[in-house]
Formats: sequence, C-alpha cells, structure tokens
Amino acid sequence: MTMKNYCVIMAGGIGSRFWPLSKDNYPKQFLDILGTGKSFIRSTYERFSPVVPDENFLVVTHAAYKHLVLEHLPMLKPEQVLCEPARRNTAPCIAYACYHIQSKCKNANIVVTPADHLVTNEVEFQRIIRLGFGFLAQNQQALMTIGIKPSRPETGYGYIQVGKTEDGRQKTEVEKVMNFKEKPDYETAVKFVADGHYLWNSGIFLWTLEGIMRAFQRDLPDLLNLFDEGRDTFGTAAEQDFINKKFLDCPNISIDYGIMEKSPDTFTIPADFGWSDIGTWGSLFTHAPKDGNGNAIRGKVVSVDNKNTMVNIEESTEAVVEGLEDYLVAYRDHSLLVCKLHDEQQIKNWIEGLK
Repeated sequence: MTMKNYCVIMAGGIGSRFWPLSKDNYPKQFLDILGTGKSFIRSTYERFSPVVPDENFLVVTHAAYKHLVLEHLPMLKPEQVLCEPARRNTAPCIAYACYHIQSKCKNANIVVTPADHLVTNEVEFQRIIRLGFGFLAQNQQALMTIGIKPSRPETGYGYIQVGKTEDGRQKTEVEKVMNFKEKPDYETAVKFVADGHYLWNSGIFLWTLEGIMRAFQRDLPDLLNLFDEGRDTFGTAAEQDFINKKFLDCPNISIDYGIMEKSPDTFTIPADFGWSDIGTWGSLFTHAPKDGNGNAIRGKVVSVDNKNTMVNIEESTEAVVEGLEDYLVAYRDHSLLVCKLHDEQQIKNWIEGLK
C-alpha cells in the first residue's frame, strides 16, 4: 500500500503576544519578524517542501487570512487553503483537515505543524520527519509528536516524559511517551532538564489518516460525528458552506488535551535541529543578534546607554532610546509598547484593555 505524504500548516492564530507587530489584520505568521527576508509561513512551507509535494499541502486558517496565505504561498491553489469561520483550537482544526484529506486520499501520512516556528538545521529536521513517516509505515495506529532535547530549563513550553532504559540511554530514536506535562514553574523545569528524560513538546505531529481518525473516534467522538454529518461535502463546492454552519458548534479543545494525552499509542522522536517556538518577544530576543551591550535593535534607532534591551521599530519611523535596562520597546502602525522584558507574558492581558 503506497502512502502519500501530506502537510497541514495551522495558521489561524493572531499572535497577540507579539503585539504591536502582530495584529488581527496582519498576524505574525505573515511577518518577517526574524529579519530573514521571509515570513514565518513561507519558511514553514520551504522547510517541508522537500518531503511533501506542493499539491499535498493544506493551510488551515481563519477566513480573513485566505488572501494572505495565497500571497505568501503562491504555489498553492485556493482550494488548498481551508477556512475556519471562527477559532476553535487545534483539535477541530485538525479534524477539518483530516476530513478534507480523506476526500482526496485514503492512504495518507500526515504531518501537522504550526506556521510560526524557527528551525535552523533544516537538513536534520527533514531527516527527522522522514524517520517519523518511516516509523508510521510499520506502526499505522501510532500518534507521534516531535520532542526537542531541552537546552535550558524553559517555563514557556510543555514537556514530554519518555521512558527510561536499564542503562539510562535511549535504545532507538523513536521513544514511547510516558506522560505529557504542562508548562512548569522554573524549579520544576530545572528538575526536568536534570532528569534527562523530558523533552520540550514542539507541537509538530505525525500520524496516518487511519490512525488519527481512530483516535478521534475513541477520544472525541462527538467532534467526529459533527464533521461526519457533512462527509459527502468535503472536497466539493459545498464544503465551505457546511464548515461555515457546523464549525461554530465545535468545542474549543486542543489536540494535546483531547487526544495525545489520552492515547496509549503515542510516540516521540527526541530531536535537535535548532528549534524554537518564536511565540513571545522574549523568545525572539534570545535569537536576535545583539550589540556589545546585549541590545537587540531593529529599525532606525539611536541607542544610548541601554543594556539587555530590545527595540523593534517599523522602517518608516525613527527613535532615540536612552537609559533602559531589560526593557522592550516596539512600535508599529501607531501602536507603541514599552514594558520590562520579564513582564512580557502580560502583553496579551494588557491589550485586552485597549479593546
């Protein structure tokens, strides 16, 4: 049985933790936040394109962003952009994509990825994805997630606990998942890293179509039944009308909580390919080039006596910043943010006050 490789890119978020660069009308997956000359979503596509043919890419996004997806990924056809009428987290997003794939191909390997990650070693990344697809060829009911070998006690990521072997080392590259752990406090993160059997949860998943559909039937049958009502519409002109009506009834639930944490057939590949979830200003600060005082400056900025400070100003603006230490200054589209770097987790809450 020949399996076809598919890639589902989840690109519906608004990236509110990156305000004011990321906003409702132009969220971060379409921005070149890293200064590479490419948006996050374009980089994500190019990372997977050696493994998945163009016609087997799907992007699931909010309906308002369809034109942006096609602008950044002109090699895709409009029918490869699946439009959610509302945000309902990752489980409904993935179920939608799986029903669409099922209408095209019954024998599919599927990799699911967020649109906004950083990977610096793409050759190793592609080796890991191919390794995962190879494992699925022999274990078609398995659900896989890519685990990242931690380089520090990070509190911003969830963790995956893998099994221990008698000699304390991994026997193979593919490991059975023992537990999923929520984002820990710093002391717990230190223990996880010291233990040596905990990985960061990257949020990149691999499975066969058959395997994930069985998991939905077992753990989220109500969600599956909702999509099943429109089974005959997927892959036809009637698909969008069905989704527009029924997607609003979907529960707001993540694939991690809804399926992965419950599955007895969950595996991971511990990997090291220079990965980061660039989800916050702090994570961007970690990867940004610095001057001699530890400042990350982007834009027409005169920096005077600043230390360990990040300044990100749009190209059409000029700024002078003086005397800050451990601060974040960001400006775009008449919106200004000035805060302490260690308070950046509050940005999402603060901007609610603007609404």
